[in-house]
Amino acid sequence: MKSIIKDITLAPSGHDKIAWVKNFMPVLRHIDEEYSKTKPFSGKRMVMTMHLEAKTAYLALVLKNAGAEVIATGSNPLSTQDDVVAALVEDGITVFAKYDCTPEEYDAYIDMALATKPDMIMDDGGDLVYRIHNQHPELIPNIIGGSEETTTGVIRDKALANEGKLKFPMLAANDAYCKYLFDNRYGTGQSTWDGIMRTTNLVVAGKTVVIAGYGWCGKGGAMRAKGLGANVVITEVDPIKAIEAVFDGFRVMPMNEAAKIGDIFLTLTGDVNVIDGEDFAVMKDGAVLANSGHFDVEINKNDLLASSVSHRVVRKNIEEYVQKDGRKLYLLAEGRLVNLAAGDGHPAEIMDLSFAVQFFSALHVVNHHEELENKVYVMPEEINTEIAKIKLKALGVSIDELTKEQYDYLNKAN
Repeated sequence: MKSIIKDITLAPSGHDKIAWVKNFMPVLRHIDEEYSKTKPFSGKRMVMTMHLEAKTAYLALVLKNAGAEVIATGSNPLSTQDDVVAALVEDGITVFAKYDCTPEEYDAYIDMALATKPDMIMDDGGDLVYRIHNQHPELIPNIIGGSEETTTGVIRDKALANEGKLKFPMLAANDAYCKYLFDNRYGTGQSTWDGIMRTTNLVVAGKTVVIAGYGWCGKGGAMRAKGLGANVVITEVDPIKAIEAVFDGFRVMPMNEAAKIGDIFLTLTGDVNVIDGEDFAVMKDGAVLANSGHFDVEINKNDLLASSVSHRVVRKNIEEYVQKDGRKLYLLAEGRLVNLAAGDGHPAEIMDLSFAVQFFSALHVVNHHEELENKVYVMPEEINTEIAKIKLKALGVSIDELTKEQYDYLNKAN
């Protein structure tokens, strides 16, 4: 099937972007060198739905070099970079994706990718799993398994598994230590504020920043906001995470109270309507709203529009909503992932770890699919350890090793 992209002549710029990030992804380079020789994915067709930018493109090329036939489509209409997908097509990967595609086109591109009848999938947000189970069940017998990149997608997959409806095994790449400890915390923390600052050109220092959710992504967002000089407020529903936020030095309060004092609001929960009409009603004039959760559901856009007397785009990726009393509220990137819709996503060094997890998750499915049940699995710990060792070596960092005496002491019954 022929690729559908914006413009193949954009490819030179995309090749430059991919070459740049490759310089800073030593773990993937190591994987590429090793597995391009053995080609463990030979004969396997993989459909990947991801944020199609340079780092993800490099992962796709590594999978191709390891023998896979790769078909790619975007996981967010605003995160696809047209020059990067053009470069992928030139390098032999089938792509169905364009920047700022309509919701109908977005779904159609996923269906086109699935029409290639994959053996494996690599998902980001759960859209592939959802559409296979609900629109394309005829594909299920051919699929040996897949992996999931995000917290949101893992939640969706586990819900299916808990109901006994998941029809093939999924590896929760998101739940691997080498993913969430770094990607969700340092990656989301930095890239989110990159997106906000690039889009608004406003100072963060001195402002009150309200972070909704204190999971690993929320921790990263709060840490970076504090480092930029913000006064940080956390909203939470989990008592334990709320205590952790207090002990980390942040104020904690309900959203409707925080709404009265916040200058910048950032949602990172994976849930729906975290900020809604009653919160918009009490916000300051000039409040900025951003989301770094996977879907554009955390900030209630219907409530925001309903409370407004006018709505317009005032700057790229900034929409102004004028309230009935004259206050102006600003929504970034349509409430979508601000770090990707209004930025370049996580730093290359961080995604080096995350995409190594994705590669080995896919490899685990290939090697063990006959013994895996239709459940959500976490990647084996020894693979996490191996990824960390490769990364440390690339960084020039050495660590101690247990002596036999120390190992025996830790592993004997006392």
